[in-house]
Amino acid sequence: MIHDFKKIVFGATLGTTLLFAGCKKDFGDLNTNPATVVNPDIKFLLTYAEDQLVGYNGTEWVWESMEQLLRFTQHYSSSPYELTTNVNSRYGAYYGNILPNLFEIRRQIDLKPDKNDYSKMKAVTYIMSTLHGLKVTDMNGSMPYSEAMKGRYEGKYNPVFDSQEQLFATWLTELNDAIATLSAAPTASEKSYGNSDVLYKGDWTKWIKLANTLKLRIAARYENQDANKTAAIAQEVVSNTVGPITAVADNLVYSNPNFEPIGGAINYRDVKYGGIAIVNFMKQVNDPRIGVYFNTNDLVGSFRDTLDKYNVDLPSFIDINDPLIQFQGGPVDWTIDVPQKNYFKNAFQVSQQNRYNLISTINRRFFAPRYDGSTQGTYTELLAGAGETCLLMAEFMKKGYISGDFKAWYNRGIEASIRTMNAIATTAGSTRAYNGDGDTEIAAYLAQPKVVLDGTNDLERIYIQQHLNLVREPNEAYVFCRRTGYPKTASAYYPREVFNEPIPRRWWIADPGEVNRTNWAAAYAAQGFTQNVQDALSLSKERVWFDKNAPEFGQGD
Repeated sequence: MIHDFKKIVFGATLGTTLLFAGCKKDFGDLNTNPATVVNPDIKFLLTYAEDQLVGYNGTEWVWESMEQLLRFTQHYSSSPYELTTNVNSRYGAYYGNILPNLFEIRRQIDLKPDKNDYSKMKAVTYIMSTLHGLKVTDMNGSMPYSEAMKGRYEGKYNPVFDSQEQLFATWLTELNDAIATLSAAPTASEKSYGNSDVLYKGDWTKWIKLANTLKLRIAARYENQDANKTAAIAQEVVSNTVGPITAVADNLVYSNPNFEPIGGAINYRDVKYGGIAIVNFMKQVNDPRIGVYFNTNDLVGSFRDTLDKYNVDLPSFIDINDPLIQFQGGPVDWTIDVPQKNYFKNAFQVSQQNRYNLISTINRRFFAPRYDGSTQGTYTELLAGAGETCLLMAEFMKKGYISGDFKAWYNRGIEASIRTMNAIATTAGSTRAYNGDGDTEIAAYLAQPKVVLDGTNDLERIYIQQHLNLVREPNEAYVFCRRTGYPKTASAYYPREVFNEPIPRRWWIADPGEVNRTNWAAAYAAQGFTQNVQDALSLSKERVWFDKNAPEFGQGD
């Protein structure tokens, strides 16, 4: 049903898509063509925009997250591949399919004689524009926003590029206004999206929680530029009577049995594996998520009997007495001379009949339930979650930005993460973190000596739990590793592995052509960006505003 709504609002979206392609010529016709929807139902416009928050993600998951970002964050290992023009699909999705519908909702509401009854419906559009806008600026820096839709409504096709600092300020204002509007007492004539809001079903309280979580995301991005601003924003969030997302039931997720963005492309160009550091750490602490994130290798069942029969020893990097021997990682940099790299694509041969794959692949069904042609399992996209929020709260409390029991928030964040990953795995028909209510498994994990906050390296432990939690939020994982410099190289707790590839700190916006080249070039000059470079080495030397003072990867304090 969701995809049928695209037909309803196609006419409203088409005009803006053409706008950003630099075409002006047919807009008069679009405004009068009887086949074009000029008064769309705003409920369906929201459904379409929500659908598009995730609908473009197949490209992002395959070309960007799996091939690039999750290698750079060292969640996964795979053969290195060049950057392609398929990265940064977030940019086109924002201007082509998300913002146009959100702006049109606002315009349609403003035309209504009873527009005040729609104020909460309008407020939601600002939360959504911030949600995806943050993803766009994270990798692009300055971008059009304040004038982004003026081509559609005013014939202005050369929007200025707002700086990232301006964008953060604008979005904070819009989020605060949205929170205030949504917090107002309901009226008898108040309008709602109802079930057309496929994310939160018109639950204004959940939208407020999302807005506060987005404020925390912005606060984290400010830290390396203005820690006082980080503290001020965080204090606003904790002072709000509703607060951010702190319960799994309030997670922002998109789940649709007819939607499978990755599918068989999860194996595109190469299989992905677990890294050495992440797999080893999860084994050391008996993390219940390890089987959710990674598949077992072939060292299961009666393999020991087979080794004994042929008098063969496993490679030296494997401890035969390891209780979790079925999970083994490989180096994230395939040029590093360690024995594990020899077994990425080559099985360990015991006899002519017995060959064992030793390195654990990622759990493909967790990410792509129907990757192998299965008709079972439903894909879930996690857009914002309680695990992320609670662990950010713990971080901010530990740093003294806000007051509170950071240990309690840390434990809440870990529990929320495990429960969220288990729910995604269950829906996907994948390996689960636990059966039953999970209370026993979670309590045991929280009691692990290397998980408990014991006063020695508490901030690093909070950071590492953030890192482990963000497997299903690659953009937030990448922001986390950039802003903190964790996992930290040479750490005795959880080390970042050696990685010799240059890592881009930004993506690129193509030359928009004569219509807006002046503003684009000015924005690039102001940020110190080189025009039109698309290679990893060049992009590794140029940073967006919030990233300017951040540490190098692995060089956190």
